[in-house]
This record gives sequence, C-alpha cells and structure tokens, in this order.
Amino acid sequence: MSIASLRRSARATVSGLPQGFWWLWLSTLVNRTGAFVLTFLSLYLTIELGHSAWFAGLVVALHGLGGVAGSPLGGVLTDRWGRRPTMITMHLAAASCAAALAFVTSAWGVALVVLLMGVAMQAVRPSINATISDMVPADDVRRAFALNYWALNLGFAVASIAGGAAAFLGYRTLFLVDAVATTLCAVIVFLRLPETRPERAAAKGGGKPADERVSMLDVLRDAPFRTLVLLNLLVCVVFTAPWIGLPLTMAEQGLPPSSYGMVIAVNGIVIVGFQLLVNKVTERRSPVVLLTVSSLLFAVGTGATALAGSSVAFAATVVVWTVGEMVHVPTNAAATARLAPEHARGRYQGVMGMSWAVAGFVAPILAGAIVDGPGSDVLWAGTFTIGALAAVGYTLRLRRALGEEEPETEAGTTTGAGAGAVIGEDVSPVAAKAPTRPQVQAQAQEKPSRASSS
Repeated sequence: MSIASLRRSARATVSGLPQGFWWLWLSTLVNRTGAFVLTFLSLYLTIELGHSAWFAGLVVALHGLGGVAGSPLGGVLTDRWGRRPTMITMHLAAASCAAALAFVTSAWGVALVVLLMGVAMQAVRPSINATISDMVPADDVRRAFALNYWALNLGFAVASIAGGAAAFLGYRTLFLVDAVATTLCAVIVFLRLPETRPERAAAKGGGKPADERVSMLDVLRDAPFRTLVLLNLLVCVVFTAPWIGLPLTMAEQGLPPSSYGMVIAVNGIVIVGFQLLVNKVTERRSPVVLLTVSSLLFAVGTGATALAGSSVAFAATVVVWTVGEMVHVPTNAAATARLAPEHARGRYQGVMGMSWAVAGFVAPILAGAIVDGPGSDVLWAGTFTIGALAAVGYTLRLRRALGEEEPETEAGTTTGAGAGAVIGEDVSPVAAKAPTRPQVQAQAQEKPSRASSS
C-alpha cells in the first residue's frame, strides 16, 4: 500500500463526522493525557505511603467497585438530566477526587476517595457514548466509537510516558496535574459541546414523558440487550485476566518485571499505531461477525499465553488479543446504541458499562486466586473456553437482535428484524414503548433529506 493510499484511507476514516464529535474527541484526549492516578496509584500507596501490596490491590479493586455503581447512575442522569450536565458534573467530581488524593494520607481516607473516583469516572461514560449516538449518523457510529477509543488510548500512552518521566516531581504533583486536565476536559464540554438529548416525548393522555417511563429494570428485561450485556461480561473477564495473570505467569517463567513492562506496552503501541487501520478494514462489516471474531481473538490470544516461554512469545499473544480489543470495543458500543431507543440511550450505555466495571472488579480477584491455586495454565485454559463460548453466543443469539436474520412468521414468511427484536420468543419491553433505531432509520430512508443516515 502506497503512502498516498494510506493518506486517503486516513482522510476517509476521519472525514464526515460532525464538529461536535471532534470537541468530544478532544476532551477525551485531554482527559486521558492527564490520567496519572490509576497509572501510579499502586506505586504511590506502596512506596510513598508504605502500605502493603495487598492494600494497594484492595484500593484498586474499590475503584472498580465504584464503577459498578457509577455506570447505572450515570446512565439514569444522562437520560433524565442531560448528556452535557452529567459530563461536566462527573468530570469535576473526578477532578476533585484526584486533587484530594494529593492531600489525603490516611489509609481509609485514600480508599474512600478512590471509591468515589471510580463512581465519577464510570458515571461519565454513558453520557459520552449517548452523545456520540445522538450526534453521529447511524452509518458512522461504529467509526466514531473507534476514533474516540483511539483518543483514549493515545492519551493514556502519553500519560504513561510523561508520568514516568515526571515522577521525580512527586506523586502528589501528578495527581494535581490529573485534576487540572480533568477540569480542562469539563471546560471544553461546557464551552463547545451542545446538549444532544432528544426532546422528551409526552405520553398520550398527559402521562409522564417517555424517558421517565423507562426504568433500569425495563432495560434489564430487554432480552436481546440483556444477552449482549452478558456476552460482553464474558469477554470483559477474558480481557481483564491478562492484566493480573500475565505478570504472574511471566514471573513463573523466570522473566524479570522489566520484561512484563515491555510486553504489556505492546498493547498500547498496537492500539495507537493500528486502530485507524483496523477500523478501515472492519468498516461496514457485520457487527455479529466482528463480535464473534473479536471473541475468538481474545480466546486464542489469552489461551496461547500458557504456551509462551519467552518475552517475544508473550508479546505475540498480547498482539492477538489487542487486535480483538480494537475490534470489540467500538463494535460493542455501536451495537448498544443500535439496540437502545433514543430516549433510553444513557440507561442502556450505563448497564453496558456496568458489565465492564463488574469484570474489572471480579476478574483480577479470580485470576489471582486461580494462579495461586490450580495454576496459571488453568487460568489461560479458562479464558480460552470463556472466549470461545462468547463467540458461539454472539453467532447464535444476536443475529436476529441486530437485524441480521429475518425471523419467520407463522405463515412462513419473514419480517424485518430491528434493534430490540426477538431472540427466540423474547420481546424487548422497552422496544415496545418507542421506535428502535433501525426502525427510525428505515423510516428515514423514505425521506430524501435523511437518506445519508440509513
């Protein structure tokens, strides 16, 4: 491929998206560029404050636990309060927590601040994802999520390098810089990002607006979406396991900690260097196929860790599951947006985000226990099995839900399956209350003025 063709490909990847998206993209980049707390928290707790490694692990787990509560909270606020105020408030809350860590030194004080920070950081994500779903044309949603994910990883890579170089300034200084960066992110949202929440539709007979009639329980009763969440939880467990199990496995092989640092750095390098290319290759592909393939890549990449015996071999396994990560994350976010009615996008994204948070809390504990007990080979055999099961689930259970299979009627004919369609005999209760995204898109195709958003 020539340089000119690469330039054309890159230009096509970033073209055609609304200006508001790029302000949101910039806010993500700024936020993650200053994300020093989680990167250096364990070192701060053990080296600076003198706590044990066990306590450091507990505090990091509390951050994940806060996310379990923060994600659905952010989803509800996103739909009821609005995307923009939720983003601003939660960014400022996270900035306050980062600043507090520079001054709080008591063990349980730090634990409480980190827990609240987990709530705030996870609560902002449903509003970001809902905003992308609101403002970006349907055909470009997955590309937009991929670009935003690229910004997140680009910022994180910069933060890791810059934070390591600036560590001599002290951990507290890094936490204050984190607070400033997160505040700047909130300022960008306040000054440049419009509110995108759809106008609330009044119910017939003067009842409550439609968005107020959708509870979190209604979302969980949506069978197709519930299946997507459970499958994503399986994938998230597989994805999270290497962050705990990989360094322990490499240590068993007699490799030094510095080797792990170089191996895991491959993850960020591959994402920053190749996310746009992967997005171009997977563009317009079936979401079910992409989710299936990404699950298999997670399964093979983590499972092969049991066979690795050198730093190069371990790095190769990281490349495999990292490609799976680059395919899975934007595709899963776009599938969530596709299944969600407009007035409940925040809640749907909040429930989906909760699956990531639950995996982030549970998987490290399980991985450590398995390595200490049955051994690392059992861990990697388990991740391979779980990833393969997820791939089968995506293939068999989501094709109708995502409108890729025409369900048969009683007369033997077929009907168009949209977001929130049936899986087996289950019908989404939320979809029954409002038009689903593909239904709205189908109606829009009949109008020339909306033909660009299929």
